[in-house]
Amino acid sequence: MTLEDQFLHDPALLEQFWVSPSGGSASGSFASNTIRVVLPSSSSSGISSTASAFRNQIANSLAGGANTSTGSAVATGAESLVPLSVVAKLTPTRDPASVTHIGYTSSASISLELAPGVSLSQAEDIIKSEEHNLGFTDAITGQLISDEGDTGQSTRNSELLILGAIVTVYLTLGMLYENVFHPLTILSTIPSASIGAIIALDVFQLPFSGMGTVAMLLLTGISLKNAIMLVDFAVLAERERHLSPLKAIREASILRLRPIVMTTCAAALGAVPLIIMSGYGIELRQPLGLALVGGLLVSQLQTMITTPALYVVISKIAQASYIRAKQKKHSPVL
Repeated sequence: MTLEDQFLHDPALLEQFWVSPSGGSASGSFASNTIRVVLPSSSSSGISSTASAFRNQIANSLAGGANTSTGSAVATGAESLVPLSVVAKLTPTRDPASVTHIGYTSSASISLELAPGVSLSQAEDIIKSEEHNLGFTDAITGQLISDEGDTGQSTRNSELLILGAIVTVYLTLGMLYENVFHPLTILSTIPSASIGAIIALDVFQLPFSGMGTVAMLLLTGISLKNAIMLVDFAVLAERERHLSPLKAIREASILRLRPIVMTTCAAALGAVPLIIMSGYGIELRQPLGLALVGGLLVSQLQTMITTPALYVVISKIAQASYIRAKQKKHSPVL
């Protein structure tokens, strides 16, 4: 808080001199310590000479003070100068040292702490309910700002971000393998990683926050890498050694098991310190670590169990589609 001088004027006294409060404050200046007062003549305004003399008498009494400006306080013309200190004063008041803004609007902040077992989305619903009960007008708006940010906007942005990442990965893998089917085998590991992260957070009764979204993005990369190691080896075996899809993916699962397990264990152990560490920022680190470990475990099982089977099924669908397209191309046109 800082001390600021507040300008106060006397509307009743200004009205006696036919000066509006806005006009007085606009025309006055403490630098010159005077204010310009309009004294309409009786001929121009239709006011009686008695009323005009009465106003001149008041102006003369004010001009007799010690703070009068140089020159005649009451002139014969339409204007006169009187001390500004007669009709206004400066009063020290307390003002904030700075004014915070959200966008172009001044704002005030109210801090809050989440109760045990209450998520940020639940707290936002409670705050909106209280705003409705208080009868806030359109001129007063509220916005929840936290470490996770606005949860609603964050969720919408996260959905678009994840969708864009999936589309980018699919297009990249499609160009790499020159196939539109095998990228689906690799992308099938994403749901299992996400489900594992959500289960881990639910078991420890932690809300799905912004850190959960970050964990899901990290899990997407790790789970996709494990699936790529299998599919890439199997596709290469089919092309170079002309193995069947079943034999190719079986050989890939045997030879790539150790590097996949080592990668998963290294990533999971790297997330353990995020879980067990305490102190400042634990509310951000712990959900991130738990979501990573849970997603990695479920993704590991899914990669080694369902990915080979899905690879065989998709390979058969791709072969059948290729055969139908070839037959349609060489079929006679009637």
